[in-house]
Amino acid sequence: MDAFYASVEQRDNPSLRGKALVVGATPNQRGVVAAASYEARKFGIHSAMPSRIAIAKCPHLIFTRPRFEVYREVSAQIHAIFERYTNLVEPVALDEAYLDVTENKLGLPYASTVARHIRADIFRETNLTASAGVSVNKFLAKMASGANKPNGLTVILPEDAETFVEQLPIEKFHGIGEVTATKMHSLGIRTGTDLKQLKLAKLIHHFGKAGHYYYKIARGQDDRAVEPNRIRKSIGAETSFAKDLSDRTQMLLELEQIAQTVKQRLEQHQTGGRTLTLKVKFSDYQQITRSKTMLSSIKELSAIAYVAKELFEGIELSDVSRQALRVRGFAIDGNRQDCDPLTAPRLRSIRLLGISLSNLDNVQTSQAIQLALFES
Repeated sequence: MDAFYASVEQRDNPSLRGKALVVGATPNQRGVVAAASYEARKFGIHSAMPSRIAIAKCPHLIFTRPRFEVYREVSAQIHAIFERYTNLVEPVALDEAYLDVTENKLGLPYASTVARHIRADIFRETNLTASAGVSVNKFLAKMASGANKPNGLTVILPEDAETFVEQLPIEKFHGIGEVTATKMHSLGIRTGTDLKQLKLAKLIHHFGKAGHYYYKIARGQDDRAVEPNRIRKSIGAETSFAKDLSDRTQMLLELEQIAQTVKQRLEQHQTGGRTLTLKVKFSDYQQITRSKTMLSSIKELSAIAYVAKELFEGIELSDVSRQALRVRGFAIDGNRQDCDPLTAPRLRSIRLLGISLSNLDNVQTSQAIQLALFES
């Protein structure tokens, strides 16, 4: 769907139409943006952005609290529309789903025709617009669905797939975030063509296991099937920082923001989880995780943030290599003890923090919205 939460709010409240609007907690509540209207996006505002940054970018920004029960109702409406055409529907989020319409129920010969029918049904029955992407696999369908927003339909034919990917700016690739795109830019990778020129071994060297994924998508390849019965095992969020964090207070503030995002996602799926896992990646790419399992599930922001911070406080953040230097720099001369201030202890820098909840309660997986239709 197109700016789903914000579009529902503008549909239901005409006074909000045409205005810069975000769904989410206000800056005073130290929240994050759950969704931004297209008017707000013109100011550079996007989902998961801290509300304090959003209001700084657009002082006249309007905040409205999420109404997840309404979004779920609309989602159920649209899911019913999907099932008129195919049972092969894989929900990804409240506002996104993949459909395999190769053998559609109406016997329509082309996936693009199915997409047009579904988009028309959605608008007629919900007064909301949807964008759709049609192609031969999930990656290409996803890229196509975002190529002509809002209210657009894009088809990528098999013979056009490589050309489409080659011309795409690297930051537009699904699965490549801001931090990874910045690193790719530093390596001279700015388009799909640049990415395609790197050998698999080189990509693995620079990006680890993700290098396999980048190698495939640079060639428009994706062998994942639509999984209508996929069971969600965890719900979480993580943030990679453009500049590594070295201040403990800032680290804890970022954890609060991530906890807010996780809380919103739990609300979307009407669930909670008993096991919380904290993920920390240091500037040297060392990654550690810490988990805690509770007697009962949690879903409130205060509980998520408390457990995450508790796990974080148990992690050794001191730079061990500098501790060794400090010992060697220590000298005894009579009653005087000297220590080089440059070898004083400091915290290891962090480039990524993440929180996830598993051992979930019954997850509502039938809420699917945004179209990404394709023929397998």
